[in-house]
Amino acid sequence: MSDGQQLSPGDVAPDFSLLDSTRNKVALSDFRGQHVIIYFYPAAGTPGCTTQACDFRDKLNELNLAGYQVLGISPDTPERLAVFAEQKEVTFPLLADPEKTVLMAWAAFGERTVYGRVVQSVIRSTFVVDPEGTIALAKYKVRATGHVARLIKEIGIAA
Repeated sequence: MSDGQQLSPGDVAPDFSLLDSTRNKVALSDFRGQHVIIYFYPAAGTPGCTTQACDFRDKLNELNLAGYQVLGISPDTPERLAVFAEQKEVTFPLLADPEKTVLMAWAAFGERTVYGRVVQSVIRSTFVVDPEGTIALAKYKVRATGHVARLIKEIGIAA
């Protein structure tokens, strides 16, 4: 199970500081005053995670112009994230949480069913954090395919 309860709009976003794919520390507090989209995914390089990262990459300019920054978090190491970011030309920060402390704090790790088996794993989740550090949108168990397009509509960015 996850450490915490699922986050909801209005909750204070749990702060964190993690290494990115270039081994630089990135903290949520670095983005105070900005809208931030944080998405949690199981593993760099897997089909669903690649689809999701590439969708965010392809819509990054549109998101940035609307005032949104994007951060991806997985239990991968910085080295694995660096390979993935280079191969897929991902230009937003991919953050490493191999100890799963942030995943647990955001309730993005826990039981889920994979091919009929219950396993402990990353729960694909996406959050929008407002400039004050409050959760504006919380989505758990999202599907990778089409997720970014749905998110853009939901947060009201004109296509």
